Amino acid sequence: MSRSTGYTAAGVDIDAANNTKAAIRAAVESTYNAQVLAGMGAFGGLYDAAAIAAAEHPVLVASTDGVGTKTMVAAQMDDWQGIGQDLVNHCINDILVQGAEPLFFLDYIAAAKLDERRVVAVVEGIAAACRAAGCALLGGETAEMPGVYRDRQLDVAGTIVGAVERTRVVDGTAIGAGDAIVALPSTGLHTNGYSLARSVLDGLDWHVGRDDLGGVSIGAALLAIHRSYLQELRRMRADRIAIHGLAHITGGGVVENLPRVLPPGLGATIGRGSWSEPPIFGLIQHRGAIEDAEMFRVFNMGLGFLVVVAHEDADRIPGGSIVGSITADHNEVRIVPGGTA
Repeated sequence: MSRSTGYTAAGVDIDAANNTKAAIRAAVESTYNAQVLAGMGAFGGLYDAAAIAAAEHPVLVASTDGVGTKTMVAAQMDDWQGIGQDLVNHCINDILVQGAEPLFFLDYIAAAKLDERRVVAVVEGIAAACRAAGCALLGGETAEMPGVYRDRQLDVAGTIVGAVERTRVVDGTAIGAGDAIVALPSTGLHTNGYSLARSVLDGLDWHVGRDDLGGVSIGAALLAIHRSYLQELRRMRADRIAIHGLAHITGGGVVENLPRVLPPGLGATIGRGSWSEPPIFGLIQHRGAIEDAEMFRVFNMGLGFLVVVAHEDADRIPGGSIVGSITADHNEVRIVPGGTA
């Protein structure tokens, strides 16, 4: 008996991949605007940069990221609806730190075997987040790679390109000692710390609601969608609030992300207790007997996005909580108890 050597026998089904691409076309094209000249199906997406060129001194800002092992939680719960939104919102927040507005997004989805239902759910989430931000989903890639990925798993990543007027770039140089640190809350883990969370919470029932999570299940708490802070930044600009610095609290927590925007010689004090920590962090810390310092290096702990402004502007940040201040007496971020920043 002869052995099949076709591509399908090797684990890659071109027809199934084409069917999946057809299924996601409507979601992708729902994000198109007048600037999209060529999108899905083209070798390269075309985006009309005339509006950018009309700015006095436009600066492009780009970022690439993924959602890490949050995809493994989605696989365990068989719930892929939020993963696409997580991806886009994470990338939006990364360029938002420098004041950029999103222009277009590119995605990458890979698996051992592409499952149309899962891929469609992810892309629909990507498209929904792009529409909410006024950002075009300009193109992407779906890759079937047996032997590289585990069965029933997906890997997702994305690249975003945005723009900001040179005079409006936020680079942290305006930050000074005495400035207030205002936090915009996270919805939970967002897209970081999942390897530790999955390890600590393994063996528990992830489907049943829990009193210590306010009636929410572990699975739902872990899959809470990563927030975008684009609308809050737009409101701050509309209110003419002078933003001195911004920090997206991702991997490394507040102790490693806030220093990325601080000028040399400055540090910060954050008062734990001055904001509401989502209960999932308490469950993880108690279950894993994790030290406070480790929690603040791995997780955002409820601090999704930090805004540094003059003290007199701190109460004007929409939806924010004053959680700390910039200091000149040390060059690190210190977490102090009792909200005594």
